[in-house]
Formats: sequence, structure tokens, C-alpha cells
Amino acid sequence: MARKKTASKSKRPASGKSSGRPKGRKNQASAKITGFAESVVKSASQRRDPAIVIPMRTLSNANYNKKRRIIEMGRKTATRNFFDLGKAKSFMQSVLIASGCKKLIDENKTVSIRGLYYLSKHTIPGTSEKTFNDQNESDPIIEDLEVSLGSLREELHVFADNRGSIAGNLTVVSLGDEINLRKMGASGFAIPSIVEPDVFQFRKCEAKFILHVEKGTIWSRFNEDKFWKKHNCILIHGGGQPPRGVRRLLFRMHDELKLPLYCLLDNDPWGYYIYSVIKQGSINLAFESQRMAVPDARFIGVRSRDFEEFDLSDDVKIAVDDKDIKRAKQILNYPWFKGKKDWEKEVNHMLEHGFKMEVESLLTKSISFVTETYVPQKLKRRNQWLD
Repeated sequence: MARKKTASKSKRPASGKSSGRPKGRKNQASAKITGFAESVVKSASQRRDPAIVIPMRTLSNANYNKKRRIIEMGRKTATRNFFDLGKAKSFMQSVLIASGCKKLIDENKTVSIRGLYYLSKHTIPGTSEKTFNDQNESDPIIEDLEVSLGSLREELHVFADNRGSIAGNLTVVSLGDEINLRKMGASGFAIPSIVEPDVFQFRKCEAKFILHVEKGTIWSRFNEDKFWKKHNCILIHGGGQPPRGVRRLLFRMHDELKLPLYCLLDNDPWGYYIYSVIKQGSINLAFESQRMAVPDARFIGVRSRDFEEFDLSDDVKIAVDDKDIKRAKQILNYPWFKGKKDWEKEVNHMLEHGFKMEVESLLTKSISFVTETYVPQKLKRRNQWLD
């Protein structure tokens, strides 16, 4: 099986400490919130306008570091002032969310982003004004606080809904409970939103690589066929666009267990984008790409050329629409795709054909074609992978 030479190190139990994760991140997050609060008090006591500076989460403020092969956040910022009538409410909301996170850290408890919304929501005494009218107001504030403090929401003790499953030759410890991922049945182990080393550690690992598939439907086929057992790997999916917990876990397994990462995704602009996020990071989380992106990830399929190579029927074709064409052109213009000839050929091939394909389309060959023929063959043909 094709893999990195360093993969043999994965047989040793991991320490649970990531080289990409500084010590005491929780204490740092707590200290940063305290520092923010003290700056507000100091400004007020000196009759100055309290403010919070927020790095901009936009494409124009995202830079691709060619040497590190990840997306990094630029230096553009926006300032949220308390004495600005147009920004006073959002400033107050930022303070409320920060206060809620500090409370969670101090009490060593976590809540969902929905829970934090309710924790911070109330009617201001003497008025009919609510701190938050709905969750659409609080969610962006949480993201603003993340980039302002330089701390992931998971470090602020806030989590999202669990999405994604994992199975394979690996034992983990989650919140103190040892879990054998070789014996998780049909559904696998649900990947938690928070997978930081203080709550999620790696133990015995025999796996030689990680196979990330796009959706749970195809993951179930691989799991049922015991692909991870036959090919000695870890099988994982993120339910489409992988949530942060899945991306962070992929990074940690690659970084700590030294496992190569192969991605089996749909042959469409959305599959390409998912690969991009796993490999280079995302614009919204550019400030944390160094702890989430896996630059050495490889795209093994589905490829446009597969239609002819595997003699697939016309039944697998899904016509590209205007949204697909627009998205494909956007992707080719991203700095992290621009200039990559193989990717330009791949995307243009799809557009010239006028159709896209899902991984599930391989079922038209046979129920287990994707697990018994397609992926094993792809793993052997390294020259067909896309960087």
C-alpha cells in the first residue's frame, strides 16, 4: 500500500500532545478574555472610547503562503467602538459572548453555539431591548471573538453539533473513556466537535493511512465491506463539507501519528472545494490553518478521466449547471489553485464534458466496486493523484 516512509511510527502510542498546539491554550484563552475586559475598563476609566479590533475574515485578507502551503490571515482589521451608535450593540454583544466563554472556562464546562446564544440572551433592564434577537446575531460574534483572541471556539468551550464518523485500526481516549475504533459497528464512532488533546488522545494505532470520504453514504459502504481492516487504515467522513472537529482530527492524526491522508471526493466543484479546505485551510479560519490544514493531503478521486477509464455508463452523468460553472471558475482563480496545471486540466475536463460525477456513481459497476476495485487501484497508482 502506498504510504509515507514515516508511517511505521504510527504503531507507537501517541503522547496526545500535538506539535502544532502550544501548551496551556485554555489558560491562554482565559487570559486573553481577561485582558480584553481589562482594556475595556481601562478605556472607560480614562474616558476613552472602548473598542475591539477584529481581523477581517474575507478573501481580500487571506493570503496563500506558498512555502507553508496554507492559507494565512492578512493584517486588515475592523474596529468595533462602543461610542459609535452603529457599532455599540455589536460591541456590547462581543463583551457578553466573551463573558459567557470566560464563565465556561472557569467552570470547566462546555455548551453548544446554540446554548451560548441562550446563555447570553436577556432583556436589558428598564427597556424592551434584547441582547440578541436570534442566533444569527450571536454566531458571527463568536467567530469575531475567535479571531480577535486568536483562540478557537473549542478552546472557548463552545462546540457545534457532532458530524462525521470514524472507524479503523486505532484506539482513542475520549473524556477519559478508552474507545476501540475497530469495534464500533455499522455507524462507527461519532466524531466529537472538540478533539483537542486534553479531551481526546490517541493510543494503539496499527493503521498505515487515513482515507477520508465525502459523505456518510459512501462511508457506510467502506465500513460494511471492512475496507479499513483489509487495507489497514482509518476510515473517516465529514458529512459533506467537514466540520472543524473533523478537520482538526485529520490534522492531528496526520501530524501526531504520521499517517498520510487520501481524499475520495465527488468530481464536482464542491468536491474540489472540500479538498481545498482540508489541504490549505479556509478563509474564515485562516488564522488557525497551521492547526487544521494538511498540505500533504492527496486527492485520489473521483477524476473526470474515470468515466472512460472505468467504462462507466451514461447513467452516472449529472449535467453541470450555471452554479457549477461559476464555482469552478472561482476555484481556478484561487491563489492556491492558480498555476497548478493538473488541477486546471481536471476542472476544465469536467467543464468540457459538461457533466459531473458523485462517488456513489461507481455503484453502477457493482455494489462493492468502489471498495474492492476502484480505491485499491487508485492507491497503487500514485501518478494519478492530484496534489
